[in-house]
Amino acid sequence: MIRSELLQALSADNPDLRPEEVEQVVDIFFEEISQRLAEGGRVELRGFGTFSTRERDSRTGRNPRTGETVEVPAKRVPYFKPGKEMRERLNPDG
Repeated sequence: MIRSELLQALSADNPDLRPEEVEQVVDIFFEEISQRLAEGGRVELRGFGTFSTRERDSRTGRNPRTGETVEVPAKRVPYFKPGKEMRERLNPDG
C-alpha cells in the first residue's frame, strides 16, 4: 500500500472528514513517529508493533563500482518490531 491508497482507504472509512483533513491526520501521525525516533525515543502501538532505533557501528565497506574500500560511519537506523497480534495475523497457523 502506498500513501495515496492509505489516504483513499481512510477517506472511505471516514466520509464525515474532508480528504484534506484525512491527509492532515496522516501527516501528523507520521511526523510524530519520526520526531520521537529522531529524539531517540520509541513509539509503541498496541496490537501493531514498536518503532525504535538501533545503533549501527562504523565499518569498512566497498564501493560496488570501483571495488575501493570506504569507511561507513556509525549511525542510527529505524527498527520495527511487530507486536504479538501482528505476528499471529501474519502466521495464523502458529
